[in-house]
Amino acid sequence: MSDLAKDLKSLGLHYVAAHMSDVIDLATRQRLTPTQVIEHVLSTELKDRARRSLERRTVRAQLGRFKPISDFDWNWPRAIDRELVESALRLEFLTAPEPRNIVLVAPQGLGKTMVAQNIAHQAILAGHSVLFTSAAKMLVDLGSVQGTPHLFQQRLRKYTRVGLLVCDEVGYLSYDAKAADLLFQIVSERHEKRPLVLTTNLAFSDWPTIFPNASCTVALIDRVLHHADVLAIEGESYRRREAEARKNTRRKKTAG
Repeated sequence: MSDLAKDLKSLGLHYVAAHMSDVIDLATRQRLTPTQVIEHVLSTELKDRARRSLERRTVRAQLGRFKPISDFDWNWPRAIDRELVESALRLEFLTAPEPRNIVLVAPQGLGKTMVAQNIAHQAILAGHSVLFTSAAKMLVDLGSVQGTPHLFQQRLRKYTRVGLLVCDEVGYLSYDAKAADLLFQIVSERHEKRPLVLTTNLAFSDWPTIFPNASCTVALIDRVLHHADVLAIEGESYRRREAEARKNTRRKKTAG
């Protein structure tokens, strides 16, 4: 490695250091002025840093594969506040002076997770740190280190310090009082500081069935709903409709 490449790396210009010969060739071919060379070096380095930053945020978000919002069938639900969904996708809840939570309430198969994933993706693209997790995974993760204070606090910060936490599938499983306390702790520490996107298949009046022995359920709901936009989606399962359509197609092929 040349001294110039080493110096570039020591300055944090890793992309330019790795592509130094390309930069020199371009400057020679196009007869760039010294100012133009500097502008090109800075431009390419900044673009590469932005690319790597996006890659890191995407990996850390644990978003997984998801359908783009352009695939969402707005005509299928009986009721959905499209304006509120599009406002969330513009991240208005995240950039407001007082951050707001987004709560998606819908039966299974109506696209609430898809909407939540797309909100998370837009936040990643906008430069925010994001973590997408199911409620079950998060509570098991925290519960596994609850007996070790140092590890627990370290793990808890993973969920409380991230710019946007997306907690999916609250309500599909029931939890004990300890798990309820963990969720309450996360929501409380994020309250009025960092927003939360939460999806649930149950109305809040049914949340005591998720945490049947917990004393904090009412307080938990209060913290979630304080400064929150609630987006309810009503209708029949879209996934069920797709499954029935595939079944009918197979029948027609068999009959033919």
